[in-house]
Order: sequence, then C-alpha cells, then structure tokens
Amino acid sequence: MNTHDLSKLGAGFSDAALGSQSVFRAALQALSHPGRVTALPHDAQTPSRGHPASAALLLALLDPDCTLWLSPSLAASDAAAWLRFHTGCVLVDAPDQAQFAWVAQGDECPALERFAHGSDAYPDQSATCVLDVAALSEGRDGSDVNAANAQAWTLRGPGIQHSTRIEVGGLPRPGDSAFTVQWAANHAGFPRGIDLFLAAPQQIVGLPRTTHIDARIEARTEEGEA
Repeated sequence: MNTHDLSKLGAGFSDAALGSQSVFRAALQALSHPGRVTALPHDAQTPSRGHPASAALLLALLDPDCTLWLSPSLAASDAAAWLRFHTGCVLVDAPDQAQFAWVAQGDECPALERFAHGSDAYPDQSATCVLDVAALSEGRDGSDVNAANAQAWTLRGPGIQHSTRIEVGGLPRPGDSAFTVQWAANHAGFPRGIDLFLAAPQQIVGLPRTTHIDARIEARTEEGEA
C-alpha cells in the first residue's frame, strides 16, 4: 500500500478512546440481550464497501494482536487497508485462522464450522463473526424489513426473557435456511462455538453461541406477509 493509497483512507473515530468505548458498550449490550436491535452511532469515516456499523464495530474490537478474515469483496476493497491502518490487525487468508471475520452483504458466507470454535478447555479461542444483512427488525411487524426473502426467527436463551422475535433481511449466501441449520450445530457445541453479530447499515444484533434460533423459519412474501 503506497502513500497515495493511505491518503485516500477515511479517518477513524474523531476521539479514538471515547469512540471505541461507545461502540464497545453497544456491542456488549447487543450480546447481553440477543435479538435486541441496537443502534451503533459513531463518527468514523468508514470504507466504501461493507456496512458502516460493521466497520465501526471492528474498529473498536480489533488491535494489533488480532487476526481478521474478510470476505472476497471486502478483501479487495478499501475496507482491508482501512482496518489494517487504523487497528494494526493481521489479515489472514483462511477463515479458520481468524479471531474475527467480516462478511459483506452479497458475498458468500463460509460454513460456520470453518471458523475457529475454540475447545472445551479454551472456549475463548473462538471466532467472532460480523455478517452484513439488508435490514433488521424486532417483533412481528417487520416494518423495517421489506425484502421479499426476509426471515422471521424466534430466539431463546440467556439474556432473553422467555423468547424474542426478530426479522432478518438478506443474510449472505448460501441462504438463510442453511444458516439456521449451521447455527443449531454451533449452539449444540457449547462451550465451543462462534459468537456472531448481524449488522444492518446502522444497527447490530448480537447472537452469542448460547442463543437458540427456532428452526421454523417463516419466509415473507413479496407483499410482506409471513
């Protein structure tokens, strides 16, 4: 990467410490309350590819000791240089080498089993994945999710009183139904397993490995009916 490339990169948080702390608190809130759509305000000049919420989240989470895998369109964009420059993270070529992963909307998501799941003795040595989606909405109305392929999920587990419902529009390929099957296997492997953030352009939802997703997915029609 040459000087000309560096000069074109957007800035990080205007106040690195306060910006990181604010985003980190939002991330903890999202993981503590799975299924809750959490706003992620920030002032970073995020890359042209990938959702701004995802970029800001990783800007707060990464440091020079972290390894990061990016989906193909992100790896070929300014997102790679932006995160490398601002965080010092190490970019890796394979999902199983990464402590963190970011998959852009429209890119294929590797099978979840390909990411590091840690071990029974060291479950913390697992990956945290960020998946860009078109939209997120709590409850049943789906007012913020207008995509024809939106999916309605019922979530249960720690941090959720009884159950909660979210709608997700536009999960990365190979498809939403395949994702829920893979997530069931991830959940069953506890204490091993990945933790995950779904990210709309300005919002995130946390899905820790302890969260169960009801496999009875309801596809929305083009008219928006479940």
